[in-house]
Amino acid sequence: MYYRKFKDMKISALGIGSLHLPNIEGSPNTIDREAASRVIEAAFEAGINYIDTAHTYHNKDSEAFLGEVLQSYPRDSYYLASKFYVKDNPDLEEVFEEQLQRLGTDYLDFYLLHGIDETSLDLFTDRERNYMGLLEEKKKEGVIKNIGFSFHGTPETMKKLLHRCPSFDMALIQANYVDWRLLEAEGLYNILSEANIPVWVMEPLKGGILADFRGKAGRLLQSRYPESSCVSWAFRFLMGLPNVVTVLSGMASAEQIRENSKLFERPEPLGEEEKKVLEEAVSVFLDEMGVPCSSCRYCCSVCPAELDIPLIIKGYNEKRVSGETWRIAGLSTMERGPSDCTGCGKCAARCPQKIDIPKIMREFEAKQQ
Repeated sequence: MYYRKFKDMKISALGIGSLHLPNIEGSPNTIDREAASRVIEAAFEAGINYIDTAHTYHNKDSEAFLGEVLQSYPRDSYYLASKFYVKDNPDLEEVFEEQLQRLGTDYLDFYLLHGIDETSLDLFTDRERNYMGLLEEKKKEGVIKNIGFSFHGTPETMKKLLHRCPSFDMALIQANYVDWRLLEAEGLYNILSEANIPVWVMEPLKGGILADFRGKAGRLLQSRYPESSCVSWAFRFLMGLPNVVTVLSGMASAEQIRENSKLFERPEPLGEEEKKVLEEAVSVFLDEMGVPCSSCRYCCSVCPAELDIPLIIKGYNEKRVSGETWRIAGLSTMERGPSDCTGCGKCAARCPQKIDIPKIMREFEAKQQ
C-alpha cells in the first residue's frame, strides 16, 4: 500500500467505505458482525488506514459495528471519518455526541457535512444553525481534527458552498472516468484544486458498473490492453489526479480488499496512450448509453415551456447508465419536467449536436412512470 501525505498524516491511497459492509440476509440495516470483521481485518492487513462511515449507513448500525470492531486496534493506527446529514436530524450537537458514543472514540479524524447538493445547500449553510461555527468550535476542542463535506451537486452549487464556507480541510466527491464527463466530476475536481482543498473520491467504480465494463467500450479496452482488468482502469485513472488523497471503495469481502489493495501497492497512473484509449472507450460508452449534450443551453432560450433541457438530459443519461437519478439533485426541485415539453421542435433546431430533444423528453417521461 502506498500513502499520500495530508498535513501531518500519511493516509492510505485506498480507503474503505462502510456503506457496503456485509449485512444479515433479509435484514439490510444489520451488519453481519462475523463477515464484516473479516473485511476490517483484511483492510488492516493490506495497510488501509482510512475508514469512512456515516450515521445514516445501515440506520446507524455501521457506526455501532465499527465502534465494536475497532476496539481491537490501536486508535492511532487508523483515521476515522463520519458525517452529519441535515435532512435526517438537524441537531448537529445531538447527532455528533451519539456518533462518538457509538464509535467508541473521543474524537473523529474527519467529520463531513454529508451529501450537499442543490436541495440541501441552504440548510447546511443556514446562518442561524451555524453548523460551520459549531464544527470549528469542536475542532478547537480537539474532538474533530478536520472538517470536510461530501458532495452530489453541480459545479455552480459547489462554488456557492465555498463562497459561503471557505474553510474546509477536505472534500469527498464522486469521481470516475465516466462521471468525469457525465456528472461533471472534472469541474468539481478543478474547483477544489483551485481552492487548494484536497480531494477524497467515492464511487470510483460507479456502483460496480466499471468493475465489469461491457459492451463496445469494454471490448475496446480489452482488445487494446488485454492484460488490464476493468477495475485497474478505474483506479489507475484516479491515480493520475494529483489532488486526490485517497480513493474510498465500498468493499464487501476480504477478497475484494486483497484484490483492490494489490493495485495500490505503488502509484501507477495511466500513460498518455492509455488515456487516449480510455477517452475513446468512454466516448463509445456514452454514445451507446447516453445523449451527447454539451450543456451549451442554446435550446433553453427558445423553449416555450422554459425547460432546463441540459439538466433533464443529464438525468436521462444517468438513468440509462446507472438506472438511478438521485445523483441529479436538481431534478427533484424542477418546476417543469419532461412532461411539460410541447414537442414543438424549436430546441432541436437550435441544438449544435443535432439531438432530437422532443424524443428524449418523451422517452424520459416514459422511464419515470
